[in-house]
Amino acid sequence: MSPVARKPADASRLLDVLYAPIQEELAGVEEILSRELRSKYPFVDELVRLGFRLGGKRLRPALVLLAGKAAGKITREHLVLAAVVEMIHTATLVHDDVLDQASIRRHLDTVNSRWGNEASVLLGDYLFTHSFYLASTLDSPFACQTIGRATNIVCEGELRQIASRGQFGLSEADYLGIIEAKTAELCACCCRLGAHYAGATAEVEESLARFGRSLGIAFQIVDDLLDLQGDEATTGKSLGTDLEQQKPTLPVIRLLDRVDGDQRSQLIAILSRSENHRRVELEPWLAKSDSLTYTRTQAEAFAARARDELACLDASPARDVLASMTEFVVQRRQ
Repeated sequence: MSPVARKPADASRLLDVLYAPIQEELAGVEEILSRELRSKYPFVDELVRLGFRLGGKRLRPALVLLAGKAAGKITREHLVLAAVVEMIHTATLVHDDVLDQASIRRHLDTVNSRWGNEASVLLGDYLFTHSFYLASTLDSPFACQTIGRATNIVCEGELRQIASRGQFGLSEADYLGIIEAKTAELCACCCRLGAHYAGATAEVEESLARFGRSLGIAFQIVDDLLDLQGDEATTGKSLGTDLEQQKPTLPVIRLLDRVDGDQRSQLIAILSRSENHRRVELEPWLAKSDSLTYTRTQAEAFAARARDELACLDASPARDVLASMTEFVVQRRQ
């Protein structure tokens, strides 16, 4: 049984266990981030250093490194690319906080709540552009091309989600397409980069990319579940933002699919209100439905799909950790 399944613990302790095979390499990534995320201008330096702290779990750098170690050997390129994807991920978080009007991230004030939207947007742009500069220092253009395509799809997914606001007839398939783009694409990119720069075959590279994609979908489904029923003190970030922004997520889509007539009208009225009491008002509806259980089951199904993709790899500690990460993403509470 994996360390994730064996005992409940907070996310940081679990990740310490999971990241043990790449501890030295992650330390190298932290050194790169610390060196790159600084400025000679005090205000800019304060902002970019906060961005360094906002990254949190370092899940995406870990995927680059674990995929590389599971498929072959880790090289200098892996460390650089792990830092690159963390910058990109952090940039998306900074921009997301603006879109969601969030005030807390990783138990810290968000950039937008402390310095405003202008600084947040520019910090996100700074992180995006610096990440591409860093990727361009590698000898091969493969990383820039792969990351460029992935980030374009991520932004497209975010735009699709904006278009879905208030669209309470959104289908489950459309929802999955949105989160596959806005969250899972970068996870797939991380695993592809890790495999490619370890010299993996094309078949293994594709399998690991599919692993990352399914893992990312499972991660986002759980994130959307936590937004409804999580605890801000535990998650360390603002919750209920999906409801405030009227974003249809899987628990809500499932709930709406299970009712009709007057009940559906009542639910849509709750979801459409401007007052911020939707989480409380939805609780009895969720308690009487299977939407929360269904949502978690779907996350577990995508996690299982991700595990199946690891069959292409030889047995190794890195492969075992990748398998355990599929359990971590669905069991986490933050």
